[in-house]
Amino acid sequence: MVIRAKTAVRSKLAIGPALQTAQAARGLLLLVCAGGLAGCAHFQPKPLSARASIAGFESRSLEAPGLRAFLVANHAEAPTRRAPWSLKALTLTAFYYQPALAEAREKLLAAQAARITAGERPNPSVSITPAYDSAVPGAIHPWIVPLSLDWPIETAGRRGDRLARARHLAAAARWDLIGTVWRVRSRLRDALLTLYAARRSESLLTREVSTRRRVVHLLSGQLSAGNVSSYEVAEARVALDRATLARQAAAARARQARIALAGALGVPLGALDGARFSFDLVNLPVALTRPEARQRALLERADVRAALERYAASQSALQLQIARQWPDIRLGPGFAWNAQLADDRQWALGLSLPLPVLNDNQGPIAEARARRALAAAHFLTVQTAALTRIDSSLAAYDSARTQLVTADSLLRNLQRQVSSVDAQVRAGELQPLDLANARLACDAGVENRLAARVRAQRALGRLERAMESPLTLAPATARAALPAPH
Repeated sequence: MVIRAKTAVRSKLAIGPALQTAQAARGLLLLVCAGGLAGCAHFQPKPLSARASIAGFESRSLEAPGLRAFLVANHAEAPTRRAPWSLKALTLTAFYYQPALAEAREKLLAAQAARITAGERPNPSVSITPAYDSAVPGAIHPWIVPLSLDWPIETAGRRGDRLARARHLAAAARWDLIGTVWRVRSRLRDALLTLYAARRSESLLTREVSTRRRVVHLLSGQLSAGNVSSYEVAEARVALDRATLARQAAAARARQARIALAGALGVPLGALDGARFSFDLVNLPVALTRPEARQRALLERADVRAALERYAASQSALQLQIARQWPDIRLGPGFAWNAQLADDRQWALGLSLPLPVLNDNQGPIAEARARRALAAAHFLTVQTAALTRIDSSLAAYDSARTQLVTADSLLRNLQRQVSSVDAQVRAGELQPLDLANARLACDAGVENRLAARVRAQRALGRLERAMESPLTLAPATARAALPAPH
């Protein structure tokens, strides 16, 4: 139901002034329409082709000038063909190419554009409804030309509520992007670590295969002399075959790790041809295990902050629905004239607003309250999951560091044993076969330490992903993935 209040005044004027008034109104209307059309945005098609997209992806390279400029702009040395790629340079490369980050950036830009929509005020409207009055006596042109304006006025601070909601959603989108930055970084680091472990394991197993061949050769000589049984030779050959299979498996893992690394970077596999990579991963920091670091992670993690912003947005949405209980005001002044009827003119002043008699916006308010409660529950879920993940990662990290210390101690003892056996062989107290077996035991210790180091580095990767700490990813590097402010 709408209440309308109008007042009208009639006046008798000369034909000339009435015509001038009509022409002026028409000119003003045309001018307003022309100005509005001039400020309109124009559609520019951007077709998307799967074939062209594949071609663009295949053309990506670590030598691309755009990538090199991006690295320099973010204070990272662009590696030459002889220099290896560091973790920082590879991280920035992933920020430059990775499509998951491009998608998250576009989501942020869309959320920021929504702030423009939220801040816009409703446009007024103008209407012209020509009428024909055939009952006018003696009129040459019995036309009546009414002109009316509808000017909406928002009440109860709704525009501010919309803007607040849009700001919180844009902030949530920014935290989502930061979360994507950490996922991209974590995936890249894990792929690089896997490649390092596979290549190092392949190298160690190659050395083991060589040592086991020597063992087989020595045992075969002793078999000919009747000093060992054929069973011992066969057992040595089986161990040699197992080592060969393990080396082949490590080589296969290295090939798969290169594919995973290319995927983490967002480049085709061929882009890695000829590139060298630095596996000098960071040391195991103790600062991440401090209680204050854990507390900060629980408050500053990207998913926690995003959930908090979405809760704040639900608060603003509820305020907006409560504000909508108050009706908007619509002003409707109008003007009508009939130039041929003694210049009859009519002015009108209108006011309209809806009557909240059938509903008081209680349904949308109830929905907004429920969404706020849902956002609060989601925030608690996210924060609890973050707490569990951080504590689990901390426990795994501490355990891995302890195992690495033990593996280092074991390897040192095995190396001493090799030195002792080597000295006894030179003194004639032991046989070369004893030295070969001691070296095999030491190689096993090296492999155990490699496995312990890789476990510790993987635990560190999971911990830094859980903590999202600037201790392992500099804020300046992370900001390189964010869109430029505008």
